[in-house]
Amino acid sequence: MNKPVKNSVRLSNYFMPTYKDNPKEAEIVSHRYMLRAGMIQQTSAGIYAWLPTGLRVLNKIADIVRAEQNASGAHEVLMPTIQSADLWRQSGRYDDYGKEMLRITDRGDRDMLYGPTNEEMITDIFKSHVGSYKQLPRNLYHIQWKFRDEVRPRFGIMRGREFLMKDAYSFDLNKEDAQYAYHKMFLSYFRIFAKLGVQAIPMKADTGPIGGDMSHEFIVLADTGESEVFADKKWFKTDMTAKGLEYNDREGLSNFYKEMSGIYAATDEIHKPEDAEGVDLKTARGIEVGHIFYFGTKYSEPLGATVQDNEGNQITLHMGSYGIGVSRLVGGIIEASHDDNGIIWPESVSPFDIGLINLKISDDSCNEVCEKIFNELDAAGKEVLYDDRDEGAGKKFNDMDLIGLPWQVTIGPKGVKNGMAELKNRKTGEKSELPIDSVVEKLS
Repeated sequence: MNKPVKNSVRLSNYFMPTYKDNPKEAEIVSHRYMLRAGMIQQTSAGIYAWLPTGLRVLNKIADIVRAEQNASGAHEVLMPTIQSADLWRQSGRYDDYGKEMLRITDRGDRDMLYGPTNEEMITDIFKSHVGSYKQLPRNLYHIQWKFRDEVRPRFGIMRGREFLMKDAYSFDLNKEDAQYAYHKMFLSYFRIFAKLGVQAIPMKADTGPIGGDMSHEFIVLADTGESEVFADKKWFKTDMTAKGLEYNDREGLSNFYKEMSGIYAATDEIHKPEDAEGVDLKTARGIEVGHIFYFGTKYSEPLGATVQDNEGNQITLHMGSYGIGVSRLVGGIIEASHDDNGIIWPESVSPFDIGLINLKISDDSCNEVCEKIFNELDAAGKEVLYDDRDEGAGKKFNDMDLIGLPWQVTIGPKGVKNGMAELKNRKTGEKSELPIDSVVEKLS
């Protein structure tokens, strides 16, 4: 009888439908591999169900985002997906937003909408509870599903209609304090992307329908990116996590922001060759995975979000908005990290840490060794995907490469007889033999 495990699964009773051939409808790598690896299933145009393996990755990304936002001093809330149109009429965006907004009417004939973003709602929530400058500053965020009715949804989750976002909103008494909040989020984003195992370069950007006058897009470089980008090669030699810098170090954060924003990076929309004169440029394609804004009183003024200062005056709040595409990052990471055989996950977001392959489940000695390794790695806190299916070796190796776990351990009758296992590093492709008795120690 199989022992219960905490972190790991046996593939024989796990839902992970994998496919050998590329789907015809999938135009880009991440869409192809996510469908083939059984991570998602399309339910309608631009809308996907997340299957167990995809959901594991999605949750790991969300957890990393959540941890670093908490470290920066932001506090998590959860706002509903359905919003009242009245708030959007107050801000003036209800009619301006366009057909991307899904507008609906409830049974009471009230105009509602499926939220594409949450500036209005968070402003209304905040003003209902905060009335004094002593309660500032604050930064509230949530991780929630959004909907934008794209005219042409494509590329799987990269340009879907329903998507998971982290959006944070800062509230401050004046512009100077709001810029400090912006600098904190600027650093937080660097650290989040570093922990996710991707390099995201901040590029000055237009604010679009969000509004405001200070904005950066965070772009992951990938051959299939939707826009052309131009970046100083210094970006690829720079530690962007500012180790040792604390979020309460106002001057240090300001200096970090000045230093980083002074290194040239621009999308093709705003790139001007004269601005990059003398810069050693790298030209590439890029995928937007985050966007931060400072927009002052754009929403607080029409929605009446004010506090009383220390002299009794009513002051309109200054605000910023900070988004990360959590579901989009799943595709963005794959676009930036894959080969011809499948996905290559960074260890921090891989659905499992280790793939354990039993080459012959009819062999008692193979089963015994695999069960021992499986249970001991699980007990050590590792997440193991144990391929104990009655399938051929080719199917097992192909599936394991496709789903892209960082490490693969293969156990076969010949190896068991010699006391050896094969270890493969998915990223480098390097294979090595090691004693079976040292597998758990090596990978723990």
